[in-house]
Amino acid sequence: MSSTIAWVIAVVFAVVFLGIAWSVRKEAGRNFAAYAVAGASLPLFLVMFTDLSTIMGAGNFIGEAQKGFAIGYSQLAFVLGEQGSKILFALLFAGFAGRFAYKTLSEMMEDLLFRDKVSRIIVGLLMLALMIAYIGGQGLGMGLLFQEFTGVDPTYIILFFTAIFIAYNYMGGMYAIARVEFLIGMLVIVLGIVYYGSVFSLVHFSPAYLDHRLGLVGAGSLTIFHFNSSTITLFFTGMLGVMGAQIYWQRCFAAKDGRTARTGMLIAGSIAVVAVAATAMVGMVAKALNPTLNSNLAMPWLMSHSVPVFVTVLVFTLILVAANGAAASNLNSATVILVNDFFKTFSPSMKDQDMVRWAKIMTIVVGAFGALTAMYAATIIGLFSEAYTLLGGSVVPVLLVGLLWKRDYSQPFKTGVRNSRVTAWGARSGLVLGAVLALAVNIWVGLLIGIVATVLVSLMTSSREVAGIEAANEA
Repeated sequence: MSSTIAWVIAVVFAVVFLGIAWSVRKEAGRNFAAYAVAGASLPLFLVMFTDLSTIMGAGNFIGEAQKGFAIGYSQLAFVLGEQGSKILFALLFAGFAGRFAYKTLSEMMEDLLFRDKVSRIIVGLLMLALMIAYIGGQGLGMGLLFQEFTGVDPTYIILFFTAIFIAYNYMGGMYAIARVEFLIGMLVIVLGIVYYGSVFSLVHFSPAYLDHRLGLVGAGSLTIFHFNSSTITLFFTGMLGVMGAQIYWQRCFAAKDGRTARTGMLIAGSIAVVAVAATAMVGMVAKALNPTLNSNLAMPWLMSHSVPVFVTVLVFTLILVAANGAAASNLNSATVILVNDFFKTFSPSMKDQDMVRWAKIMTIVVGAFGALTAMYAATIIGLFSEAYTLLGGSVVPVLLVGLLWKRDYSQPFKTGVRNSRVTAWGARSGLVLGAVLALAVNIWVGLLIGIVATVLVSLMTSSREVAGIEAANEA
């Protein structure tokens, strides 16, 4: 595929995306709720496709192929944890979240669980790490893709596409993102089937033949699923990290009701498990055909050397639009966190239109920072894994303790009330200690200490808060 075709495809989709954003700019600018969660009005088909498009970014195409090339079947542990967690999330949390009119997970936790603005800010900071990693990961993926096909320095490609998804995010917020990702989601399904079929035809659709070819090039170890502590850690890192990701909670808040949120995420998660597992195996096919290849180029090399030209064009389009969609989703989530959980917290009197204006400003700032992240990242999945570890060891334990350790099990969760026994200092302790130990030691230690610290400190400080909390609840 020539560089001219690559640039034509890129420009055409850039124009389409910007056109969609322009068409909904007035709806998105009505108020902050419209900009952040589309006024909690999204129907099932938009929720499902925006979930799927958010999941299937460059990381889950180029990044998973890179890891499949490097470690083979063992990468499926991370895939099953990360993608299977979307199904678990749908079953356990999506319907619950869809009942409420929040804009961020940190806002929900602060309102329903611990009633503490400091803890809310800490949660927001921790979630921002994942959003920035995702934005950088998509930019890195697009840079690697264009470098393979055009020979252009990835830096220029990263900057070009960052400008595109900043622009349509700036104009249309969640309204634009949901509609753009409807288009992207359909392309992911159709073009993904074409590409996977073409690649797996190279090994006769036979895992046994793939294993044989890997053995011939001295990569037989990739065919062994290594079940050990590292494998288990990979599985739970993906699973726990996703449960603390703002992008998925935000789509639940944007759904018109809880049932829509649950069904949309369940369908999208089920598709993602199959598609991402197949992508990891694509990396193994690349290893069998070209074992000396740079692992980061596993998918781009297959596209440019081993499948028909028309398939190359289709899949180039697929990864291009998927990366744009995922980057825009995470950019929107990051800016919503900053405005909703930082600016509004420090300035409670901020007017709604000022929140929209600041969200647009932060879209530019965060997008630029994400581009810098992409330029200096070594691998895509490495970015995600570190951020998942951070969230899984900090936000998730406090969230789980808060949801399970209720003050009154006979009552449903109510807005404006501290429903949990987690105290302000309990939440702060669990978040900070869990984050530090997850990164310094591993996710297991962070998770365990996060849970223990949240419970113990809450028990020690509960007497100080009881009178004030009960008075606030009565009011």
